[in-house]
Amino acid sequence: MSDRPSGAAPPRLVAVLGPTNTGKTHLAVERMLGHHSGMIGLPLRLLAREIYDRIVKLRGARAVALITGEEKIVPPRPQYFVCTVEAMPLSVEVEFLAIDEIQLCADPERGHVFTHRLLHARGTRETMLLGAGTMAPLVRRLLPHAEIQTRDRFSTLTYAGPKKLTRLPRRSAVVAFSADQVYAIAELIRRQRGGAAVVMGSLSPRTRNAQVALYQSGEVDFLVATDAIGMGLNMDVDHVAFAGLRKFDGRRTRYLYPQEVGQIAGRAGRYQKDGTFGVTGEAEDMDPDLVEAVENHHFEPVAGAEWRNSKLDFANLAALMKSLAQTPDREGLKLAKEALDETTLRQLADDPDVVRRARDRTNLLRLWDVCQTPDFRKTATDEHVRLVKDFFFQLTGGGRRIAEDWIARQYAHLDRTDGEIDGLAQRLAAVRTLAYVANRPDWLHDAAGWQGRTRQLEDRLSDTLHEKLMARFVDRRTSALMRALNVREEMLAGVAADGAVTVEGHYVGRLSGVQFEPAEGQSVLETKALRAAANHAVAPEIAKRLGRLAADPDTAFALTPDGVVLWQGEAAGVVTGGEPFSPRVRLLGELGHDAARQRAQRRLEAFVAAEAARRLAPLRKLETAVADGKVKGLARGVAYRLIEAGGVLDRAEVREETRALSQVERRVLRGLGVRIGAYSLFMPGLLRPEARTLAQAIAARQTPDWKPVAGAVVALPPGVSARALSARGLRAVRGLAVPVEQLERLDDLMRAGVKQDGGIVLSDQAREALGWSASETEAILRGLGFAPANRPKAGEPLAWRRRGESRPSQPVKAAPAHSPFAALAALKDQPPPARRRRPRRRKKVEAAKVVA
Repeated sequence: MSDRPSGAAPPRLVAVLGPTNTGKTHLAVERMLGHHSGMIGLPLRLLAREIYDRIVKLRGARAVALITGEEKIVPPRPQYFVCTVEAMPLSVEVEFLAIDEIQLCADPERGHVFTHRLLHARGTRETMLLGAGTMAPLVRRLLPHAEIQTRDRFSTLTYAGPKKLTRLPRRSAVVAFSADQVYAIAELIRRQRGGAAVVMGSLSPRTRNAQVALYQSGEVDFLVATDAIGMGLNMDVDHVAFAGLRKFDGRRTRYLYPQEVGQIAGRAGRYQKDGTFGVTGEAEDMDPDLVEAVENHHFEPVAGAEWRNSKLDFANLAALMKSLAQTPDREGLKLAKEALDETTLRQLADDPDVVRRARDRTNLLRLWDVCQTPDFRKTATDEHVRLVKDFFFQLTGGGRRIAEDWIARQYAHLDRTDGEIDGLAQRLAAVRTLAYVANRPDWLHDAAGWQGRTRQLEDRLSDTLHEKLMARFVDRRTSALMRALNVREEMLAGVAADGAVTVEGHYVGRLSGVQFEPAEGQSVLETKALRAAANHAVAPEIAKRLGRLAADPDTAFALTPDGVVLWQGEAAGVVTGGEPFSPRVRLLGELGHDAARQRAQRRLEAFVAAEAARRLAPLRKLETAVADGKVKGLARGVAYRLIEAGGVLDRAEVREETRALSQVERRVLRGLGVRIGAYSLFMPGLLRPEARTLAQAIAARQTPDWKPVAGAVVALPPGVSARALSARGLRAVRGLAVPVEQLERLDDLMRAGVKQDGGIVLSDQAREALGWSASETEAILRGLGFAPANRPKAGEPLAWRRRGESRPSQPVKAAPAHSPFAALAALKDQPPPARRRRPRRRKKVEAAKVVA
């Protein structure tokens, strides 16, 4: 790395220490992305791939490189490097550098690598060391100038004691320490609880991600894993159950160290959600001291770090082996136990052919290079040594490369996807060896080509292995046993593409949207058992559907006039009431977690409210104007009454207020979309089909059995509110529900009608244009305040006048000529006598002249 510029701030060295679930890795990623360049070393290839995918989403694939022993994805000019600790390219200069899980410096197998990175790997501006709190004393001893930050766990961890496998709570992870034990537990959970996902360190990232997705989606509620789960693999685990407290560490079977128990148990309860841990199966109960240590995160500090000399002497083979055995000269470091690469070198040093070829310094460097080949296949030491020897002789032969036909033969032998889980896993391990060879910079002539081919083969085998794991450990058609009914038989259940749910081949109901409609069994017990089994079968599917419903846009929903909310064409909820702009919606069905159902219900209510704001914009505008005080005086009271009625109001109810409205107030109401009609106050914008449909949907629950024909006069049933009528564009008139627009049309027809006998005649043509019968017309006119103006004879039309108007004068029948009434009539017909004027008095006139 280049020298630091003069005057620049010294590089920052910080150790962030704390238990699991403290956000250390997340902090390091955030800090790295805050720099122009960075590198992070992680303990597992699985975790490296997870962090790589996360950064790719944030910065793009061109900015990030992934470097592990078996996989290299390096764009032309990457800014950030995500690596396993062993594969970190320390020759690359970066501003930020982080090492995760530094407490592994005490690991007998890999500790010396972590110790080297702890002591020597640095960023030009900032270096961050992440690990357990037990590393604090050792960090102070080895790096006295380092800044130490401690972080507390976001949630609490509580011991839940022993539990049977069949009694483990949902969202549990069962931890075992061998592949055989993992498979056995997963098989038992499949039979008892429906299925489990499997995660092991030997799985490829692709298989592991598929299994984790199976668990995270809720399709299965249980995860069976090895202790690889303890190294930063973040999942929604509520409970961790140890199937054993002893493990084989490569040399002997021993009890787990308290810090190892804490690391694994800490996977329970992510972020601020509390978690529990316990034991299951044949595992003995945990010692109280161990429980207290795990719950309080109090462990013995790391006493020393495994160390191996990194300044090796390649003068000759003997000097190389002597330099590897050099002891540390610093307090806090101890010589690491012989690792696999040293064991391999020592055995090859006994081979005369190897010794003879390794006399050359270049060949000696190559020998040490090939000795560091990992044993992915977990074979016997002698077999691994033979493979390394083969690599060495090919790489130091005439071609200085591994022969093309050798890797082609190996690849052809592995290029098949038949077999069961164990065979596929062994094949994947062998492919990882080929991938390691292909990713070495100078081991093959066509390294890039073989990298692509080995990656494709690994993907195919990974997908097949995932399918095999699913088939063996997850029976999607198997329901949980009915404990409450003591039903011990296993029932096969499934959900078809059309929603049909079957159990043991029998139809038991249908899943429509998020609602399960059960069928009836032949007996009460059969009905209960089959329904319970079917409910368990559809619960994961409903959980997924609820999640999708809560995230879908408004285009995925629709609202029927009956108040049913459709999601992707299927009923999902029903409007139960509330105001138009704050409706209440009931989510159909009963299955699903309460939190998921509440999110889905709020989504449906938000959709209906948004539709109301769009379709009922005039009513919303009027409400806002009244609330903001833009409507004043009598107009404010009229507007409030109109809002309360749902947008249609009988003018007779506000006759006095309407008459008293000033021209300014009328203009304000008109500008807000209110029309003062002859018989009603209403808002034409609410009578449009789309507005009426939504208003009907919101009001439908009030009168679910009343479905009037649109545009027709119908009898008004009891209990129908004015708001329910307004939603349909109707108004109550003398026991009838009449469309408001027809009433206003009636006014036009009455004005154009023939005047007769002091009233107006509504012709049959006009009545038929309205679509009313004669009886409906008479009832409506009387309800609007009209009364007959005449008593028509047969064949004569009936005239109508408003009540309160004076009746027209009727002609008087003439009396007989010799009748006394005739004489009286003659007197009445004579004009009144003219009034005789009195003459002015002369005295007053003369007096007036004198005064003048």
